[in-house]
Order: sequence, then structure tokens, then C-alpha cells
Amino acid sequence: MNRLWLFLLLLAWPLAAEVRLTPASVAGLAEVPAGETVRLAPGIYPALRIGQPLTLLGEPGAVIDAGGQGHGLYLDAPGIQVSHLEVRNWGKDLGTLDAGVFISDNADGTEVAHLRLRGPGFGIWADRVSRIRLYDNDIEGDHRLRSQDRGNGIHLFNVGESEVAGNRIRRVRDGIYIDYSNHNRLAGNHLSELRYGIHYMYSNHNEVVANYTRETRTGYALMQSRFLTVVDNVSEQDENYGILMNYITYSTISNNRVAGVRANSHLLNPRGAEGKALFAYHVVGNEISGNWLGHSDLGIHMTAGSEQNRIFGNALVGNRTQVRYVSNRSQEWSHQGQGNYWSDYQGWDLNQDGLGDIVHEPNDGMDRVLWQYPAARWLMNAPVVNLLRWIQQQFPVFKGSGVRDSFPLMGLPEARRSHEYHSLTTAQ
Repeated sequence: MNRLWLFLLLLAWPLAAEVRLTPASVAGLAEVPAGETVRLAPGIYPALRIGQPLTLLGEPGAVIDAGGQGHGLYLDAPGIQVSHLEVRNWGKDLGTLDAGVFISDNADGTEVAHLRLRGPGFGIWADRVSRIRLYDNDIEGDHRLRSQDRGNGIHLFNVGESEVAGNRIRRVRDGIYIDYSNHNRLAGNHLSELRYGIHYMYSNHNEVVANYTRETRTGYALMQSRFLTVVDNVSEQDENYGILMNYITYSTISNNRVAGVRANSHLLNPRGAEGKALFAYHVVGNEISGNWLGHSDLGIHMTAGSEQNRIFGNALVGNRTQVRYVSNRSQEWSHQGQGNYWSDYQGWDLNQDGLGDIVHEPNDGMDRVLWQYPAARWLMNAPVVNLLRWIQQQFPVFKGSGVRDSFPLMGLPEARRSHEYHSLTTAQ
């Protein structure tokens, strides 16, 4: 009998109903009880602040217009869910962090999805929160502003255990900027027409997986961070750098594709300004493997004590210069009997084991002279240069330190072979 009464009581309990607001009634949003679902009818709404856990859904044609000042949406409670809205015309004051969506430090567990954001300041700013999800948003900055005067598309400050996935971001300053944020995952984002596609600063134990950058000034700028997992990403037609690593340690950079990096066309191409597929400055203890680095001015440039890295299974294809390495000590670029594929390798494989029978050294002493004295390049094809290179080969005592691959691959690694022909431009 008690069970029957309980069953009847549950049937009679009023179910929570959705609340539908219009531009005329949206002032009542603050009075909606926590846990409710609120639908915004089609129309133009002013900037909104949510201070209780709610689900906010926009019907087609629902637009938040912030009037050119402040934030579009201010989320200030845990567990808020916002989706299917257009937010536009918020403020452009980067000092006050004007954002289309501002997620405060009270808003752990917030979810923002399927928003269309158009404005000059930050697209989404997340401030000292954890366990948030930002996915499938479309963010575009104001292209009339200088790049440095725009906000970032998504900015994470002191954010942890969160996911940023499937967003499309363009014409902002940096696509996704991560600062002092640990244990996050960035996956499947499409980033174009930016300064940096993904920009890491002082952030550890993060994953960067299957993102796509195009026509940025640097695809992936990884700086001052440890224990990053950067895999299966693509950089196409970026300027200056595909992947830039600055003080990156104990990280995995694997199975990425970087193609067509060129120097900024507005520069006079001073020394060191080549477009670099991968640039490493003081990187130590990393694994760099299985990457396809091709058709760029410079394949890999390592400098400033970048040592103790495991570099193997990469494909360097058709770069104007394959490697530039500056160090006082030689470095072995192979691991457990597997080296890298070099499109300019001129060795042979008599025993057909897939490995070259002679060591590959992508740079010689003459290369280092030309790096140090660029004006000497006019001698590049002179007989004296060929004579010096022949002497260096015949008398190894004259060889300087540099990169050595003892097990060069005769063919493209299988995991990378399809990237020679396949482009992800269909993701645009």
C-alpha cells in the first residue's frame, strides 16, 4: 500500500515547465527559479546576466545585442547551460575583458554550445573555473580592427579539467589562448585568419588533438609549458611557424601535419625569418615523432639548448631547407633503430630492410657558415663550395657538430603517407 501511495504521489508531482521569454518580458529572467529551462523567443535582447543555475536556449532568430559595451552574456552560477543563440556587438575594451560570453569564477560546470558570436572584444572568456565545456560555437572578430586590438576567440585563464571542442574561430587575435590552465582538452577546432591559432602559456598536462589551422601567423604557439600532448593536428598555409615550441618540456608532439609555411610576405626576409614548419627554442625531454613537415621554407629549426629529445618517424618532404640545427654537440635523430624520412636523402638500401645503409646528416659545415654569414650565399654554386663539402666528406675530422640520423627511412612512414595527398580543407 505504501508503494502505491508513493507511486500516485510521484504522478501528481508537478513537472518543471519551460519558461518562454520575449524581449518585453526578459527582465523577469532573474526571478526564474534555479534548475528551470528558459527559452528566448525570436527578437533582439539586451545584454543578460544569469546568476542562478539555468538552461538557456535560443529559438531561431533570438539575438543578444550588447549595444557596443561590456559583456553580451555574463554567467555567474555553477551548472549553467547556454545554447543556440546569436550574441553580437559587445564591447571592445580589452582591459575590462569585454566578451561575448563571460564565465565568472562562480560558474564551474558551465556549458556553452552552438552560439554564433560576432564582436570586437573576446569571444568567450573563462575566468578561474573548472569542468566547463565550450563546443560547436562559431566566433568571428571585427576584421576592421588591427589584429592586436581584437580579443581572443576563446580565452582560458586558470581553467582546469575542461573541454574546448569543435569550435570555428576566425578574424580574432588568437583563436584559443590558454594561460595558467591545466588538465584541459582542445579538440577538433577550426582556426583561421589569426595571429596564433592555439596559444599556450604556463599551462601543463593539456591535450591538443585534431585541430586545424590555416592562414595564421603561427598555427600552434606552445610556450613555457610541460606535459603537453599535441597529436593529429594540421597546419596549412600558415605564416612564419606551423608549430612553435618555446621552453616546452616532457611533451609529446606526434602525428601532426604541417604544410606550406612561408615567411611573412611583408618582411624583407632578414636572417632567420624563413617560414618554419617546426621551430624549437630550448625544448628538452620531448618526443617528436610521426609528424609530416613539408613544402615549407624550413622543415625543423632547433636552437638554444634543444637537446635530449626523441626525434624519429617524422617525414621531412620538399622543404627548401630540411633542418637548421645550431649546437656545440651532435644530436642523434633516431630512436630504437628508427630514423626519419628525408625526401633529399641520396643513400641506398641494399638489404631491403627499409632503412638507408648510410647515415644521413642534413647539415654540413658549409651550411653553418652560410647561416652565420648570409652574405656568402652568392657563393652557393661556386666550385670552392663544392670542393669544401667534398673535403668534409673525405676527412671527417673537419666535420662540425650537427644532426645525425643513423637509420634514415627509405619511404614515407605509413601513418603519414596519406597526408602527402590529402588536405583537410574540406573542414572549412
